[in-house]
Amino acid sequence: MNRRLIGVVVAVLVLATLACGSGISLIEEQTGPTQPVATRFAPPTSSGTDASAWVPLVSQGDLVSLYQAVNPGVVAIRATTAAGESQGTGFVVDTDGHIVTNAHVVLDADTIEIDFPSGLKVWAELIGMEENSDLAVLRVDVPQGELVPLTLGDSSSLSVGQFVVAIGNPFGLSGTMTVGIISGLGRTLDAESTAPGGGQFSSGDIIQTDAAINPGNSGGPLVNLSGEVVGVNRAIRTETFTVSGDAANSGVGFAVPVNLVRRVITGLIEDGQFEYPYLGISSVGELDLAAVEALGLPVTTGAYVTDVTPGSPADAAGLRGAAAGLGTTQLARGGDLITAIDDYPVRQFSDLLTYLVNNTEVGQTVTLTVLRGGEEVTLDLTIGARP
Repeated sequence: MNRRLIGVVVAVLVLATLACGSGISLIEEQTGPTQPVATRFAPPTSSGTDASAWVPLVSQGDLVSLYQAVNPGVVAIRATTAAGESQGTGFVVDTDGHIVTNAHVVLDADTIEIDFPSGLKVWAELIGMEENSDLAVLRVDVPQGELVPLTLGDSSSLSVGQFVVAIGNPFGLSGTMTVGIISGLGRTLDAESTAPGGGQFSSGDIIQTDAAINPGNSGGPLVNLSGEVVGVNRAIRTETFTVSGDAANSGVGFAVPVNLVRRVITGLIEDGQFEYPYLGISSVGELDLAAVEALGLPVTTGAYVTDVTPGSPADAAGLRGAAAGLGTTQLARGGDLITAIDDYPVRQFSDLLTYLVNNTEVGQTVTLTVLRGGEEVTLDLTIGARP
């Protein structure tokens, strides 16, 4: 992972956590992808928890076999920019030579080198990138025998406690394998893109894992014990740094869910772009009890709207943000509290993002249930494309 960028990501993560804890609204809303649609990479055919994915005991032989099957499809990436060289990881997704990685690994790159496990080194072409999801697609022209496409799984079937494996290029150590579990689901991260008026958009439905992820792992696959990619490793949260200034693993890593990856890379390969859906609201991550009481809210769950972007889909739908002028240390009253979207319960802001990522697309109309002044109101909102 680019040393400069991971430092930025880590700093933002720590600040975002503190902001949520104090009740300050610093998270600009983003929406995400859609329900299963026709894609180049076959979408999931099932949903819900897969009981067969739970493995009570993993033998050394299982992990050795998994590594031998997956590692040939994982590559190391060296991207040269005006600021220097960054290292990351990628993986092959088809026999046409397409490779997936993080957008921040190849951002502003003048040259991109791909190092295969066989020792082959080639230059790559950037097909496209999507900064809201922090994904990029590269293409290489190599003999067919070098291409070992990895199978994309189904992130909707993941369960907390399920074993996962990360393979990547931490600190330039290519082909490194680490093992952990799914530590949490439906997390929220700051996106790599800036929202209108300043601040960062948010990415939803992020996977949290304790599989060791370090600088250089960015863009690499997070796989289940069947060898299927369930996420793309993206960032870590840490307060520990190496003597060279690199962020060090703390057991809290984050990955982009593969169901979103599938949609984004299909758009990048086929159309050169991907339209990320957009509502146009800002919200806090979660309200504590003191904030709920101060705002006079009748319930303790929901996504509290602190701001609505003028001219956005939320503005057109009539959503209301909180009143201004109460300073920066407390939330103002007057904002709508979103409690459901299409009858899907919204307990906190991350639930809203998770639903949008998995069940909506640009141009789709959704129904929001909000509490306004103690009364329940329903609003129809047509999702736009993120600017």
